[in-house]
Amino acid sequence: MKCLSVRAPWWLAILRFGKDIENRDWSTRLRGTVYLHASSWFRPREILQDIDSIAHICKATGQPFFGVLIDYLKAGCGRIVGKVDIVDCVSQSSSPWFFGKFGFVLANPVAFERPIPFKGALGFFDVPDGIEQRASPPTWSGIDMAARVEPKLPLFDEGR
Repeated sequence: MKCLSVRAPWWLAILRFGKDIENRDWSTRLRGTVYLHASSWFRPREILQDIDSIAHICKATGQPFFGVLIDYLKAGCGRIVGKVDIVDCVSQSSSPWFFGKFGFVLANPVAFERPIPFKGALGFFDVPDGIEQRASPPTWSGIDMAARVEPKLPLFDEGR
């Protein structure tokens, strides 16, 4: 099956906060279920800014937002964390999650209880059949609950 790598915290927004568009500067004709890979890229300062953006979008759409654990995001890095359906690719959308040149329209996200360690790649990449059966034991244990990040107020400038 194909897999798409997404940076933190956006992969979590797809799985938990109703993000229904994945923004890219390239289009795709691929449709169907793909694995969702949490990129190994991790820059806390940029991630904190993105968490504020996610909180703002959740507030605007009525989607519950409970904060994000930085350690939870870090634990997901370099792992297949779930799967999602790509149902369309658009260049315009009324979704508040759309702010790219192209948007992969997403549906039916499923978070894996046991993330699967896997080296990611740019674009879509292949994952061997049966990878879900080779899932490792849960890796989310031992997360520091004090690392939870609450959005700052104001969440971001309205001019953005």
